[in-house]
Amino acid sequence: MSRHYRIFADYHQIYLWDHGVRPDAPTDYTDADTVRRIKAAPFVVVIQPERNTEVPVAIEVVRTAPPLDLDRWDHVAEASLALPSGRLEIHECTGGSVDILSVPPGTYRVRTAHGGLATIDPDGLDGRDHYRIVLWPAPVAEIAILKQYTGPRDAP
Repeated sequence: MSRHYRIFADYHQIYLWDHGVRPDAPTDYTDADTVRRIKAAPFVVVIQPERNTEVPVAIEVVRTAPPLDLDRWDHVAEASLALPSGRLEIHECTGGSVDILSVPPGTYRVRTAHGGLATIDPDGLDGRDHYRIVLWPAPVAEIAILKQYTGPRDAP
């Protein structure tokens, strides 16, 4: 299953969560969370796009871990997401639900890939950044940064 969206990433956040559980989004962000561009809490994963505006996002649900292609992306990270209801909700931070996808209930690995980050203008409003999120069934594992991007948002 593959879907394409334009999602308003207000506060640099897009949520993936279990629609049946409807968890609260985490609010206890650290500097490390911001640099990782991903945060996980029970039943929710927060993807953190570079721009605080509408961004293009492709979401795929696959059966097994996809090949890792780090050369195509500026930043790649993974986290785990429990979806006991089998209903994956894609949710904007302040704008509400974008879509609800039916998936087999279980635990998933979420890989988020961020591309075109160097195309973003200094004010952070325009750019050709794009995001790909892939989910597949997998056991729970810690957050993993597979490729770290360092840009203006990471400066102290």
